[in-house]
Amino acid sequence: MIKKDEHFKDPNARIEDFNFGAETARVFDDMLDRSVPFYDEIQRMIGEMAGDFVQPGSRIYDLGCSTGNTLIALDQCLIEERVELVGMDASEEMLAVARQKTFHQPLKHPFTLQRQNLEEGLIIDNASVVILNLTLQFIRPLYRDDLISRIAAGTRPGGCLILVEKVLGEPSLLNRLFIKHFYAFKKRNGYTDMEIAQKREALENVLIPYQVAENRALLLKNGYSACEVFFRWYNFSGFIAIKA
Repeated sequence: MIKKDEHFKDPNARIEDFNFGAETARVFDDMLDRSVPFYDEIQRMIGEMAGDFVQPGSRIYDLGCSTGNTLIALDQCLIEERVELVGMDASEEMLAVARQKTFHQPLKHPFTLQRQNLEEGLIIDNASVVILNLTLQFIRPLYRDDLISRIAAGTRPGGCLILVEKVLGEPSLLNRLFIKHFYAFKKRNGYTDMEIAQKREALENVLIPYQVAENRALLLKNGYSACEVFFRWYNFSGFIAIKA
C-alpha cells in the first residue's frame, strides 16, 4: 500500500536540505504521483523508446532508480527482449524499497540493484539504453559533464540516453508562469501552500535545473550525436539522445 506523503505537512522553524533517506523512501511513490505531471505517461514513453533502441545481449541502466518503478515498467514492456536490467541509486533506503517490490513482483529479466553515487567513478558497460529519470538535476553541475561522458563511453553505437528533468524557462517571465502552474498542479493533488513552500526551500540547494538548451548542449558535447525533446509540460522536459 502506497503511504501518503506528509513530509512537509507540519510547520518547521528550520528546513533541512531535501534528502533521499528512509522518511522520503517510505512515501516516495506517492510523492512522485502527486508531484510529477503525467508520471505514468512518461514511464510508458520511456518503455516505448527503450524498446526502439534496446539491443539483444545488452544492458539497460536506470540511474537514480529510486524505488524501482522504471525497472518494473521496463520489465513489463520489453517482454521478448534478451536484456539485463541494472538499477543504481545512492540511497540504500530507496534500494531497500526497490528490493521489496521486486521480491513481491519478480522481474522476468535478469536484473541487479546496486548502490552507486553517480558523482563518484560510475562505470557503464555494454549499455544500449541508459535512463536518467529526474536524476541529473540532483547531480552537482561540476560533475554532470563527466557523468554524461561516462554514460556515453559505456553505451553501444546506436544506443540512447533518455533524460527527464525539471527545466528552467529561458525567459524569466515564462519561468515564473511555469512554476506557478506547477504549484497549482501540486495543490490540485492535495498539497497545501505550506507543504509546497517548505519543500521548495528544502530543494533550493539540492535540485539545480538547467535550461532546455543547456541540457541539450551537455548531451551533444559529451558523446551523443543527436538530441530531441520528446516530452514537455511547463517546467518538465524529456530528452532522447542517440550515440552514433
